[in-house]
Amino acid sequence: MRDVASEAGVGVKTVSRVVNGEPDVAESTRHRVRAAIARLDYRPDDSARGLRNGQIASIGLVLDDATDPFSAQLVAAIQAEAQLHGMLALSGSCNEDPDSERELSLALCARRVRGLVVVPAPGARHDYLSPYLAEGLPVVFVDRPPVALAADTVLTDSRGGAITAVRHLLAHGHRRIAFLGDDVRIHTAAERLSGYRAALHEAGLPIDTDLIAARPVRDETVSATLAAFMALPEPPTALFTANNRTTVAALRALAGFDTVPALVGFDDFQLAELMSPPVTVVAQDPGSLGETAARLLFQRLFGDRSPAQRVELATRLIPRGSGEIPPHPTGGRTIAVPPF
Repeated sequence: MRDVASEAGVGVKTVSRVVNGEPDVAESTRHRVRAAIARLDYRPDDSARGLRNGQIASIGLVLDDATDPFSAQLVAAIQAEAQLHGMLALSGSCNEDPDSERELSLALCARRVRGLVVVPAPGARHDYLSPYLAEGLPVVFVDRPPVALAADTVLTDSRGGAITAVRHLLAHGHRRIAFLGDDVRIHTAAERLSGYRAALHEAGLPIDTDLIAARPVRDETVSATLAAFMALPEPPTALFTANNRTTVAALRALAGFDTVPALVGFDDFQLAELMSPPVTVVAQDPGSLGETAARLLFQRLFGDRSPAQRVELATRLIPRGSGEIPPHPTGGRTIAVPPF
């Protein structure tokens, strides 16, 4: 901070006020200080104050959506691994916003976390972390790979899981299989759509774009999409939903239909076994994703300097009933949502 003050021709206290966003600093002075900060590549060390109160070492965890059950299991696994090494896991959510992801990641770096685990926001670039990687900060990306940065990455085999789901429906006689997924700008959504297409191609079936919907998940859009699917001259006899939020939204919408397609969802979810019939899923393991990411992070902290790794974890099919319904001329049988 003294170096910045000298470069900008101001006092250390003025630099402190600018860094902390305090008022009563002239705009021209604030601009001069920020320019000096940029030239010197100064980054605040928020952990310095913690040295006085015995703050223990920590790692940072950046989530895309803290409300998703997937995130809860991921956090629990990472926290458990951090505790084995006497560290805290400080977590925050960027709510799928690239700018928020960057701000949160840099805020954690400013606190001098020992390592960083990031679930990337859709559309984010990650070269802003390059200076920290160059200084030796281990960074591991989970669920989606980084963009514009070479770093350790732990993923689920989304494409392979989607192929498994569609093959399962094909094995039960379905040929009109609809895809309902998230925005394909999201890595996992694109991979699952790719797997859906690959399985149909493998079976010698054409790709019918009328049976594909890939857009942000909202109850009203899912409901409208399903109504459009079932109004087709040849409605689908089966449905592949490409994440748990889409599956739950689809089940809510399908509760109003007399007959519905067979269904396989990607991601397990609570109460799936209580539906009638219970919901067949291709399950990933958020706990294993978190555990693998944390172990990779601590290997780096313990001195591993090997090239960046990309680890893909397998999925597993859980047949429960909804994915085993045979084709029906009007699109399937009734899936009842139990009252709660």
